Amino acid sequence: MKTTFKRPGLLLCLLWSAATLCFTGCGNTGTAAPQGSSEAVSASLPASSDTPAAASETPSAGNSEAAAVSSGDPVATGSEDPGTAIGSPRLLYQGHASIRIITEDDKVIYIDPYTGDGYDRPADLILITHDHYDHTDLSKITDRAEDCQIITYKEAHPDGEYRSFDLDYVKVEAVEAGYNANHDVRNCVGYLLTFRNGACVYVSGDTSTTQQMAELSSRSIDYAFYCCDGIYNMGPEEASSCADLVNAAHSIPYHMSAADGSTGFDAAQAERFTASGRMILMPGEEIEISH
Repeated sequence: MKTTFKRPGLLLCLLWSAATLCFTGCGNTGTAAPQGSSEAVSASLPASSDTPAAASETPSAGNSEAAAVSSGDPVATGSEDPGTAIGSPRLLYQGHASIRIITEDDKVIYIDPYTGDGYDRPADLILITHDHYDHTDLSKITDRAEDCQIITYKEAHPDGEYRSFDLDYVKVEAVEAGYNANHDVRNCVGYLLTFRNGACVYVSGDTSTTQQMAELSSRSIDYAFYCCDGIYNMGPEEASSCADLVNAAHSIPYHMSAADGSTGFDAAQAERFTASGRMILMPGEEIEISH
């Protein structure tokens, strides 16, 4: 009985030793890489199906970004200054009183469509200062966003009230325009447009000097457009005086001649506009609207 139990115990010990040696060998089938080497790092990461093995030695931009996050260091996402990340609207002077503005987030605004090029972008907003034909050629804008809004003097100035429109991408405020024999103040408006980057643009529409212009100086307007044809509205001399009242950073003459289907640009008339901060835009010229 004693001999019978002793032999199975010896056999179990021999079997346990063999199993231990087997498992130890399976856990290390190759040469171990030194601690901290690139081979050790790559061995712990899943292989990419479309990246050569050698590429693991040079971290990609994405890997560097991930490493910075894990280490607690700030991550550079580009060369933009955070203060200018919003960007700036782009304004195209199309000629006569026609202007196109593309906002920081690519919303397209047309003001008084009539002449020039640049009507190929789908409209998000159309602004009309009054109902004369040289400010209302909506046939130019054949492509419009599904939620495109059209604001005319009727919506902007109902019952003598100057209204504001807070849209997500721009704030539009109606202001006085008219005050001459050809443009009744009740049926005309100008517009102030304030963008997300803080820039403010004033478009006078067809007008002579208004009672409100002196008040606009407190608005710190960046770019102001003044009609100065001298036939149906004030001329460049009066427009220059209006510009001095408003005191915008940049004062721009437009609507410089009677509407004849052309660009409405008259270089000699533009030179007679002598306001401080004068900026002369040629039809087809585009500028960035900064604050």
